Amino acid sequence: MSEASAGRLIPGKPRPRGRYPHVKRAGDFLFVSGTTARRPDNSIAGAEEDEMGTRRLDIRVQTRAVIENIRDILAAEGAGLEDIVEITAYLVSMNDFGGFNEAYAEYFDYSGPSRATVAVHQLAHPNLLVELKATAYKPRPHPAPPATRDEP
Repeated sequence: MSEASAGRLIPGKPRPRGRYPHVKRAGDFLFVSGTTARRPDNSIAGAEEDEMGTRRLDIRVQTRAVIENIRDILAAEGAGLEDIVEITAYLVSMNDFGGFNEAYAEYFDYSGPSRATVAVHQLAHPNLLVELKATAYKPRPHPAPPATRDEP
């Protein structure tokens, strides 16, 4: 059996906008593709628009939704947020860094994953403020060795 397994789409999560999986296992590592606050119906958590077309985007709501999407993706592989070893965060504006950090701290502390946060020009939809990609370490359970019979 190969060390790397096929990528996987997770039921109940929004279909990726490109040809890539939600998660891919390579040995004991899980690689979660870039994840946003997009819901299965393609609406975006933390993005509201009034009848006049004025948008209200909330980095805290979006950050929580992204982390919860990642939590659900990892759960489908038998892992959790505590298994994440590295996160890369992409913010459309570093003006959102404070609010992003506030929401992020609800899930992770200094013993959590290593992290890099970078500013990007834009994400795949104009209402998206943040995208995260994560790497988790979750060893596969190893089957018990077969019992041996003692010979007389």
